[in-house]
Amino acid sequence: MSFFTFLKEMVRANKTTGAIAPSSKALAEAITDLANLKDANVIVEFGPGTGVFTEVIERKKKPTSFFMAIEVNPSFVEATKKRCPDVYVVHDSAENTLKYLKEAGYDYCDIIISGLPWTRFEDNLQDRLLNATFESLREGGKFLTFAYCFSPLVPSGKRFFKGKLPKKFNNKCSRSPVILKNFPPCHVYICEK
Repeated sequence: MSFFTFLKEMVRANKTTGAIAPSSKALAEAITDLANLKDANVIVEFGPGTGVFTEVIERKKKPTSFFMAIEVNPSFVEATKKRCPDVYVVHDSAENTLKYLKEAGYDYCDIIISGLPWTRFEDNLQDRLLNATFESLREGGKFLTFAYCFSPLVPSGKRFFKGKLPKKFNNKCSRSPVILKNFPPCHVYICEK
């Protein structure tokens, strides 16, 4: 999927697509390294977009791990399926993660890696998605997401990254150093249930 197609989806679906370009390979490598995928048996990705993270997760996970990606945008579902044909890609909201885990025979997952645009979401949707995230993780499971460096400065970003996220995870959250090889530069947030 080209940069222009991605940009078109950002304009068309501006409440669910928050980036003007796909995430960089440097960010995909960083977030998957921080996730320590080799120890995970069940992995979920929220908002794979064009499959940049998906491709790296598929490469780094152990062969026996169950991996599911959940994407609400139909254009991105097709792009991810085309890029990563062996990955189970669900066309639905991440709010329904637990339903799909149970359908696959799992009560929880070990890791969730999110590409969701948290700052684009209204307060209520942030809550619903964060609750679904927490409910889908096992005790000790990890949730990883990223934010552009300026995101925690806008009201919805401040509300989420400085308020809701640490509160939901009982302040068991940390933030990576800035990843400059992404446009825009960003941080990865790592939270443990």
